[in-house]
Amino acid sequence: MSVTKIFFVIAMASYLQFSQLVFASGNGIVVFQSDFGLSDQAVSAMHGVALGVDKNLKVEDLTHEIPAYNIWEGAYRLDAVVDFWPANTVFVSVVDPGVGSQRKSVVLKTKSNHYFVTPDNGTLTLVAKRLGIAEVREIDEKVNRLKGSEASHTFHGRDVYAYTGARLAASEINFEQVGPKLVAEVFSIPFEAARIDTNKLIGGIPILDPAYGNVWTNIPMSLLLELTNSKDYANLYSQEFLVTVTHADKLVLSKIISFERSFAGVSEGQPLLYVNSLENLALALNQANFAKKFDIQAGGEWRIEIVTK
Repeated sequence: MSVTKIFFVIAMASYLQFSQLVFASGNGIVVFQSDFGLSDQAVSAMHGVALGVDKNLKVEDLTHEIPAYNIWEGAYRLDAVVDFWPANTVFVSVVDPGVGSQRKSVVLKTKSNHYFVTPDNGTLTLVAKRLGIAEVREIDEKVNRLKGSEASHTFHGRDVYAYTGARLAASEINFEQVGPKLVAEVFSIPFEAARIDTNKLIGGIPILDPAYGNVWTNIPMSLLLELTNSKDYANLYSQEFLVTVTHADKLVLSKIISFERSFAGVSEGQPLLYVNSLENLALALNQANFAKKFDIQAGGEWRIEIVTK
């Protein structure tokens, strides 16, 4: 082989390798979330669409038990899990009470290099705020839509989101080919952000622990350490705090509660403040349902205050 041909082969190989790197967006993983439940074929259909794009994709589920139409809980579940998945993972979230309406179908790329394929209806509220927006694109359904589904306008989860998410994860398209670039913002649901205000912590109640009725806040343990000037949260065990919960400015709970290492720190049926698995503050009753007893729910209109005694 002549020197010229050798040079040409090397140059072409380098070009192809570079092109593949530029073209690639996803890492081969697509994670699904919805409010569909598992009683019918809807989730299986989305899986099938994804594997129809590329049978080598790793298809996983976050949850399909989001309460019907509960966009806020969908937003929370995405934010709670994204840090455990590698960069370039594609999340497909379908909690879409406005299916068939004028809400936009988008893909958000966060500054952490995760992709979220979803209706822009508030689902992106928390990941966008915490991880930051790198770019948002509207899905071009003329290109990124399952072939043969054009007459259907009520199952975008299968026909648009699963299909687009799978193509992105498989690097059949890159992010630019999703569709036109939008202003770097998303529709957000108002919520109470965690913060310190003089001698108290303020935050929201984004979710309940459905199995046990524990009340999870968005207040990180680090803020309690800062508020109390403590270096180690173990020094705070058995310390009492005034906990106040309001809903839409209406008082729901005002109670002195001790901070404990675990549920066993108090007698059966007694309340405690503790650190949950996300290292945020939470409320519970030992072997009982805190949320049910005190009629507490979750969402953007719920507010909690924790004051040192």
